[in-house]
Amino acid sequence: MTMIRILLVDDQTIIRQGLRSLLESQADFQIVGEAENGKIAIALVEQLDDTPEQPDLILMDVRMPVMDGVAAIKKLSEQFSSLPVLVLSTFDDDEYITQAMQFGAKGYLLKDTAIEEIANAIRTAIKGYTQLGPGLFQKFLTTSSQHHYPLSQELATTLQALSPREKEVLSLIAQGASNKEIALKLYIAERTVKAHVTSILSQLNLRDRTQAAILATQYRALLGDREF
Repeated sequence: MTMIRILLVDDQTIIRQGLRSLLESQADFQIVGEAENGKIAIALVEQLDDTPEQPDLILMDVRMPVMDGVAAIKKLSEQFSSLPVLVLSTFDDDEYITQAMQFGAKGYLLKDTAIEEIANAIRTAIKGYTQLGPGLFQKFLTTSSQHHYPLSQELATTLQALSPREKEVLSLIAQGASNKEIALKLYIAERTVKAHVTSILSQLNLRDRTQAAILATQYRALLGDREF
């Protein structure tokens, strides 16, 4: 079994203690450190880099003193771009969600999320996928749609050149559907959906499915005016 090493970042000691206890009940999780703010978290990542306790993922709050989660995510994405950060917060403010995701967070969950869902989100983020809590995807998508991807001739041509199936998959991604949900909707295997998603991201030069959803929402006409 491959262990997932996690760094916890939250300004409340009792929250960190509770998370440590709950997460360490998962056989594949190991807590390698704790930090009370973003500045300490970055220092810990630097300290643990290239050691056996180097974290595979950071579970981070957003509202913290000294350096908040959003600022820390931005700095971490510049210094440690391959290290996924998953936000776990009490706050579902549009600004927090949008900034965290745009600066590179691999997901955003609320603290009332069940531990099983948090654990699954961690495993999903490790695989490179984005995870947003219930209701947060549409909130993020609505806010982010105000930030347009410029429609170059190259982008327009690439969007139109997607296969009919890829366009269907992209439209469903924009609705917040998971790979499993897309597979059920289109009556295809989940591994086939994964292959389509990988192909779409590669062709459009996008980082993840969240960016794909924003793009699809902005330029739905190029996907055949499918209902979102």
